[in-house]
Formats: sequence, structure tokens, C-alpha cells
Amino acid sequence: MTQTAQMTQTVQMAQPVQMAQTVQTAQTVRVAAMAPDGCGEAAAGLLGGGPAARELGLSRSELARAVQLGIVRAGPQGPAGAARYTRTEIDRVRSAEGSPDALRVRVATVAGTGAAAAVLGVGPSRFTRLARCGHLPPVGYRINRYRVVVWLYLTAELRDFAAREPGMLRGSAPPPDRELVAAGADLRPRTWRERHVGLLLRRTADPWERAAVLASVLPEDDVRTIVPDEAERILLRALAPPPPYGHPQVPAAAEVAARLLRAVTPDEIGWYRTSLDFALTGARGQSKSTGERGPT
Repeated sequence: MTQTAQMTQTVQMAQPVQMAQTVQTAQTVRVAAMAPDGCGEAAAGLLGGGPAARELGLSRSELARAVQLGIVRAGPQGPAGAARYTRTEIDRVRSAEGSPDALRVRVATVAGTGAAAAVLGVGPSRFTRLARCGHLPPVGYRINRYRVVVWLYLTAELRDFAAREPGMLRGSAPPPDRELVAAGADLRPRTWRERHVGLLLRRTADPWERAAVLASVLPEDDVRTIVPDEAERILLRALAPPPPYGHPQVPAAAEVAARLLRAVTPDEIGWYRTSLDFALTGARGQSKSTGERGPT
């Protein structure tokens, strides 16, 4: 019996204390699934985040953004879950045309309305309207000392938008935008979640991990409805992605940021519920064919 199959059997029979141990098992299986065969001593050929960033000519935050965007592929995780990078991947990225300057341009961000508006060459009020109406999806966030969300935008995307949509930078707002403004809508959290979930899904082909990504965006009550099997819910929690880079550690700020991670409106929740249900159908089908529940 494989390790993942043993985990399934344990979950089905477990009491609450044993279930906590099963979560640790699931996380171990996840790391093992990511690791190349015979990694053991070969781990010496892997680079940690600091050395990898230096070799690529990036800061740690720039490397994190490159990984988030799928430009740099992280290798198997270290024992504590820290990202590591293969020599092959570092060499691949370094050999790209224009590296490292071109790579820095792709991952460069600006923070806040004023800086982003300056890149577009518009006033802060127009930029705010464009962002709140969903035209400029943020790539990240920070929580300032006043517990206010400061959105981050890719500089290259802002410049592309200015070149592609010059009419949006002047004149009156189109009718759909006027309706959104009148309704007090702010689509920035939603467009950020869409981007975040999409990037996470592109980084894994495992059906249970993909289901875990989708479940992580839903309120707990909705997850319990879609996933009535407690064993499956434990597994999805164990495989859930960590908070994104830059997520605050200070409790007050973390509480504000945590609200950004969950779908809010009924239509958004409905979309993720449908997507999770579809993903679970595929994951359960895999489990039925392999005799295992979890990553393969």
C-alpha cells in the first residue's frame, strides 16, 4: 500500500487528534510528489532563494514576483517548505535574451494610486476609477500601518494598457463604468483573486492540488456544502496554497489581508463553487482509478 493510500485509510478512521496527524502526512506526500527521483544528496545541486536571486540579478522580492508570474519555476521544496531552484532552471532564465534587465522590467511593480497613475500619465481619480472598474487587475497588495490595502500593479502592464487603450485615459467614462461607479463597486479584490487563482492553477497539474486552490478561495460554509466528506476537506486544507508573498505577519494587518483571499459576492462564490465541483469530479476519478486519495 502506498503512503497516500495509507493516508486515505487513516483519514477515514481517524478521530480529531489523528486527523491532525493526517494533515502532516498529506503535506509530506505533497513535497515528496514534487521532488525528483533520488533527490536526497542531489539536493546539494539546488539553490535557496537568496543565492538564486543573486545569480539572476534580482532582489528577493523580484524573484518572488517572477515565481508568482511563472517566469521562474521553483524546484522541490526544502525540509521547512522553503523554495529551492535547480541549476537547470537558473541557467535557463539567465540565458534568456536581455537578462537580467528584461526580467527586471517584467516583474517591476508600483504601489498605490499615485505611482500607478503617474505611469499611465493620468490623474489619481481617473486611475482609481479604471482600477475599481476592473480594467487594471492588481498583481499584489500590502497593508499599510493604517490597515489600508495598498495595491501593487505591474509597471509593464500599465504601460501596455496606456498604449492599447488610449481612449480610456481621457474623456468620459463609458456607460458600464458609470454604472459601476454609481453602485460603489470596487473590483480590485476580485480581479486580484482571479489573477492569483489562475497563476496557482497553472503551476500544478495534480487534480487534488487544483481543487485545493479553488477551495481556498471559498468561505468555509460553501466548502462544507460542496465537500461533505470530512476526509476530503482535511486533505484540501493540507494541500491549500500558502498566503501570497508579502502577506503580512502582524495580526491586525493579517486580518485585513485575509479578507482579500476569499470570494465575496454571490456570483463570484458561485463561479468558484462550480469550478471546485468540476475539479473534485476529476480528482475523485483519479482516486478511483489509482486507489489513492491525494497527489500522485
